Amino acid sequence: MNKENNQITRKEAIKKMGKYATITAVGTFMILNPQKAQADSPPNVGGNPFD
Repeated sequence: MNKENNQITRKEAIKKMGKYATITAVGTFMILNPQKAQADSPPNVGGNPFD
């Protein structure tokens, strides 16, 4: 790594991008996972609350 110009190599950049992509994929999966979304939703108490 060239400290003087604060540049990184292509290999280091690809490594960092891979880490960010992995974190993003895991976060997206956790947010959009349908089973978890159903488990977190409130139970249906029945009826229309606006009647």
